[in-house]
Amino acid sequence: MAFFHGVKASQKETSASTPVTAASGIPFVVGTAPIHTVANGKVNVPILCNTYSEAVEALGYSDDWEKYTLCEMVYSQFKLYAMSPIVVVNVLDPATHKTAVEATMYDVKDRQVKLPYEAIISSITVKSSDEAKYERGKDYDVFYQDNALIVEIISGGAAEKEEAVEIAFEKVDASKVTKADIIGGIDVNTKAASGFELIDQVFPRFLVVPDLLLAPGWSHDSEVAAVMATKAEAINGVFKDVKALVDADCSVVKHYTEVQAWRTEKNLTNKAEIVLWPKLKLGDKTFHYSVQAAGLMAKVDSDNDGCPCESPSNKNLQMDAMVLDDGTEVILDITQANYLNSVGVVTALNFIGGFVLWGNYTACYPSNTDVKDYMIPVSRMFSWVANSLILTYWSKTDRKMTRRLMHTIKDSINIWLNGLVAAEKLLGGRVEILDEENPTTDLMAGIIRFHLYITPPSPAQEIDFVLEYDPSYVAQALAV
Repeated sequence: MAFFHGVKASQKETSASTPVTAASGIPFVVGTAPIHTVANGKVNVPILCNTYSEAVEALGYSDDWEKYTLCEMVYSQFKLYAMSPIVVVNVLDPATHKTAVEATMYDVKDRQVKLPYEAIISSITVKSSDEAKYERGKDYDVFYQDNALIVEIISGGAAEKEEAVEIAFEKVDASKVTKADIIGGIDVNTKAASGFELIDQVFPRFLVVPDLLLAPGWSHDSEVAAVMATKAEAINGVFKDVKALVDADCSVVKHYTEVQAWRTEKNLTNKAEIVLWPKLKLGDKTFHYSVQAAGLMAKVDSDNDGCPCESPSNKNLQMDAMVLDDGTEVILDITQANYLNSVGVVTALNFIGGFVLWGNYTACYPSNTDVKDYMIPVSRMFSWVANSLILTYWSKTDRKMTRRLMHTIKDSINIWLNGLVAAEKLLGGRVEILDEENPTTDLMAGIIRFHLYITPPSPAQEIDFVLEYDPSYVAQALAV
């Protein structure tokens, strides 16, 4: 030891690790957006949006949600529920999902011509009636405004006195997007990922673990739903058992008694799936149920300090009616809504206190009655605890496997679990190192297993008051 004379101090690593809790209620949404209207619009790239303005700047915006499904999500999440962040992937590619519009003469009014919002700026050509081509920036300019693409004739340019001009252009065509685009995959030539395959890029890019998967307008397709469920079971190979929000097909399922048969036909029985019916309406806007369910789940989680310990059921949605695809209103009483719950479907109910989300079960119910699989808040808590442990103790990987390391991990987990119990986010929890789960051969190979026992609270979904007439009170009340 080197000679030292004086006073000194040093620091030692804290024996208990501060927990890193996984964020909760973060949607990963695959769909379409009008990116042709913004600079540097991205296709098949995960985009993290924390505010409405960020989302609009990155994606563009239109109220035509049938064409641009991500706009519905942006509106609901930020405008109705004020929840952030969201991670979105746009699959609408103006370079391929487009249609040519033949050259047509357009009248010039107040030096402007209005073209459809779908028109792609880079494809526009403007000519005179005698085929003389005008130059952008010199003779005319173009910009998006009020759901239209405006071609504005520039004063002093060659087209200044034209009363009509010939314009040809290409327009984005959302109808050319297919479920294959939503599902995505890996390009064999470029090795680039697309669609839902991009979910594995979210954590490396943003250090965020999405736990709600959505594809509004597409999730009713059984193949899309199956891929969503598969991705929900394991993200990055380690983050497990998040939830895929699946909309029932409201163009086919027109009565509450038909939902179960449709669900069985589509094989929607996975514990990772939450099936929702019907659509929701607010004013003149119609929403896929999955979109508002994601916002409500995020809000309930936020109200519980970012923990998914409470069910979204019987919490208010932003709606004033339930509808089908054709706009037909759906009205359910408590018996009908409970029937849907009994077959593993989440619905909405207007009974006491306005419209609320109604239902606590994932799609695996009633065939799977393991409470950690079928009960939504219990299942989400298991996933949240597991993902929090991964985030907290990843730094311990490849440390020397010693008794001190093992007990440091065990003790700090128990401290964290005790805190969750004290906050009533768990009814109980502990961690043990069991000899039978840690054979010598595994320890020699650097494998150690910690066994957690946790009990998240179930929702109080049945409160039963028993009333009995007690004749003894008659004598007491009327005693002379």
